[in-house]
Amino acid sequence: MRNDEIPIGELSRRTGCNIETIRYYERIGLLPLPDRVGRYRRFAAVDIRRLVFVRRARALGFTLDEVRTLLQLSLTDARNACEDVRRVSAGHLADVRARIADLRAMERVLANTIRECNSGRHSGCPLIDALGRDSR
Repeated sequence: MRNDEIPIGELSRRTGCNIETIRYYERIGLLPLPDRVGRYRRFAAVDIRRLVFVRRARALGFTLDEVRTLLQLSLTDARNACEDVRRVSAGHLADVRARIADLRAMERVLANTIRECNSGRHSGCPLIDALGRDSR
């Protein structure tokens, strides 16, 4: 075993990533299968950097497929990859903005329905009534 290699528990501690998540990322190919000493996984500094990259991308809401694409692009020449990274990020930003708009619409509906509940002008429950209505 080399001096710079660490076990999975230490990788988990240094990156804040759950051990089961690390194993999952290995299974789906986001992390390469590590070297082993006997039955124990041994990770190198490059694995720490890669896992930090994955965790930060996931924290920004990138999908696993988008993370995979970004990882592949990170291995190419930065100048050539930048346009592709920008395209992936712009698509993700559009998705985030759409979700924000959906959340704002949900907030308005819930706030209005709760306001109706508080008014006491209804014999039933406005929220239950709103949930039962077909909104198409």
